[in-house]
Amino acid sequence: MTILTKQLHTKCCPKFKNTFIRPITTPTCTQIPSFNNTTDYIYFNNRQINAFIKSKDTKSALEVFHNMHMRDTVTYNLIISSSCLPPKKAFHLYSQMGLYGIKETSTTFASVVSLCTNSGFCREGSQVHCRVVKFGFLWNVFVGGALVGFYMNFGLKGVALKLFDELPERNLSVWNVMFRGFCEMGCVVEELLGFYSRMCFEGVVPNGVTFCYLLRGCSVQRRFHEGKMLQGFVLKVGLVESNVFVVNALVDFYSACGCFVGARKCFEEIQVEDVISWNSLVSVYADNDLVVDALEFFNVMQMWGHRPSVHTFVSFLNLCSRTKDIGLGKQIHSCVMKLGFDEMSVHVQSALIDMYGKCWDIESSVAVFECLPKRTLECCNSLMTSLSHCGGIEDVVELFGLMVDEGLMPDEVTLSTTLKASVSASASFTSSQLLHCFALKSGVEGDSAVACSLMDAYSRCGHVELSRRIFENIPTPNAFCFTSMINGYAWNGMGKEGLSILHAMIEKGIKPDKVTFLCVLTGCSHTGLVEEGRIVFNSMISFHKIHPDRRHFSCMVDLLCRAGLLHEAEEFLLNAQGKGDCFMWSSLLQSCRIHKNEEIGTRAAQVLVELDPDDPAVWLQASNFYAEIGKFDAAMQIRDVALARKMSREIGCSLIEIRK
Repeated sequence: MTILTKQLHTKCCPKFKNTFIRPITTPTCTQIPSFNNTTDYIYFNNRQINAFIKSKDTKSALEVFHNMHMRDTVTYNLIISSSCLPPKKAFHLYSQMGLYGIKETSTTFASVVSLCTNSGFCREGSQVHCRVVKFGFLWNVFVGGALVGFYMNFGLKGVALKLFDELPERNLSVWNVMFRGFCEMGCVVEELLGFYSRMCFEGVVPNGVTFCYLLRGCSVQRRFHEGKMLQGFVLKVGLVESNVFVVNALVDFYSACGCFVGARKCFEEIQVEDVISWNSLVSVYADNDLVVDALEFFNVMQMWGHRPSVHTFVSFLNLCSRTKDIGLGKQIHSCVMKLGFDEMSVHVQSALIDMYGKCWDIESSVAVFECLPKRTLECCNSLMTSLSHCGGIEDVVELFGLMVDEGLMPDEVTLSTTLKASVSASASFTSSQLLHCFALKSGVEGDSAVACSLMDAYSRCGHVELSRRIFENIPTPNAFCFTSMINGYAWNGMGKEGLSILHAMIEKGIKPDKVTFLCVLTGCSHTGLVEEGRIVFNSMISFHKIHPDRRHFSCMVDLLCRAGLLHEAEEFLLNAQGKGDCFMWSSLLQSCRIHKNEEIGTRAAQVLVELDPDDPAVWLQASNFYAEIGKFDAAMQIRDVALARKMSREIGCSLIEIRK
């Protein structure tokens, strides 16, 4: 402790014993101006820090802070709440307050809880909650509201509601924090509107922020009737004329519900259109594939001097991805580069990579990735899905290794995409185990997409028991998890086990979809469960109200053909939509070869050649059938026609893993 500091401490501390002041020894201190007392010294420096923070001169603010020999609670509050320091250092600074005996105030707790909320410090936030309870600040509306927002941010709705109910006073800000949490957690609209009714019952008047959250909840869940009712409240309190954010929320709501007339009317009611209004309407038309309207508004908004937003460009690029319109995509890319969004927005960069990949231009997708100023996880995931879409399976695995080498921690999307690529590339059991270990180490093994990909990978390697173990460890399996398990059993010829999983799925109240029934029928086909397959196929239409497509008909034809029921299979084909496709008739013809059925096989061969005359495999299969039934002239004639058309068939290959 310096001599000057010691003198100030001995002279002033007895007089100001109720003031939370700590003497600090600073090895590199500047000369201290003379002050009448300690309070003047701290007050002067606090004002300097506050002035520097308001002028956004954080470097000078921190310099004054570090050169102060004595600080109080206000000093720390200013630095912690100003974003001068990174979140971890700011929280470390807060922990110093307790070590130095400087007690927190309500402002301190509110700032630190907000810091933990925005930075994802769950454990640290819980510790701060304990200190809030210890010092009796839990009933403070600002501290309590910050804690409510903290727990809602981490999905702990029960804890947040308990804290909310225990608050002696609830202002509008606390109610809006709850509404925001409900929207982000995807709560049902009934719960959201019930909470709104409770707020009105307690006499709290909603504002524009409240209605923005309520309309957002209706937009996400496509609740048109409830949104119209909220619009009536908005009109009643006069927010349409005074609050442009509420009108933009109405535009988004009508757009999400597919009511473009309502969206256009709300847009036209805005007295002074801002850039958010224009971008909302452009994005609406682009998201619903209305290209002409979207481009028209896009041009008009720029004529009026409004700058497009990130959301606008992302909507346009997603439109190009869906429609495979690479020409429009390149024009949007040019506009993105002109306005500089290719360097400052990771969302636009990711959308560009995805757009070129979905349009099968993987070279441009890689070129955009290589020109990035900084490689991010989102852009790596977009390139990975683009490579997988274009068949670059080995490149997907290589990109995964590159991400790990560069210190980018893969997430659920990364691992799921890599696992799917490894399955498509007939990867070994060892590589699946390595990715499984990485998922366990990263803590994402509980994600449904990762779990399904792992189940699929192990099933393709023949280790269906490992797939079942992963399935049983999922706390709340959804329809995708059940379908993956059924598919795993189908791949390994375990149709009965797949049927038992289907029954368990229905008993849990989870509705199967078309893919689920396709996997069940495939398992029945590979196991020879004819009667069970018929029951499942019929239940699709009669009980589950799912109309089967050509894939389900193909599975049924394959099931009947494997059982030798060729007449029933032919009748089933003739009753299918379009009277079947090449795969179905090819399966029937193959079965006729096995069961030596000349009558049905001849008809199947004729239909097959008529359906796909350009496929050399079709002509070869028909020729082999005629040769096996003894019609060598017909077989030679078909081969001569194929040679005259200069048809050639690609040579297939297969891979196996040899365990040494």
